[in-house]
Amino acid sequence: MKLYVESSVINFAFATDDIERANITKKFFNIGVNKHEPFISELVLEEIEKTRGPKREEMSNFVLKRGFRVLPNSKEADKLAIKYLKAGLVPEKYINDAIHLALATVNKMEVVVSWNMEHIVKLKTIVGVNKVNQEEGFNNILIMTPEEVLE
Repeated sequence: MKLYVESSVINFAFATDDIERANITKKFFNIGVNKHEPFISELVLEEIEKTRGPKREEMSNFVLKRGFRVLPNSKEADKLAIKYLKAGLVPEKYINDAIHLALATVNKMEVVVSWNMEHIVKLKTIVGVNKVNQEEGFNNILIMTPEEVLE
């Protein structure tokens, strides 16, 4: 399956404040990703660059070592993200979360992998994104945590 790995997953690979999620994330990258095709986007790289302190370098090196395929940002994804915002699926302040979902959709990813439980991995978002996707002629996507992908 084609997995779109959202920024929060890479961030949790280096988390020190939530050891359980950090361990699950490490297991996901050591075992779960190998069974699938993992992708990130230019947006993920931009978000990593905005990270402060030594964690930024760790995350950048991690992405380089892993050799993820990188999806380009696109106007098509930006337009779809606006539709997610208008549908009330993601607050406007968190437009990048909508763009992650849209990039995954327009690039025909099968799963968005995220630890963002506030705006991405939640029933309202999952149902709403797929409703908008159907209305716009796109395929449905699954939205899961790394733990769910491992199961």
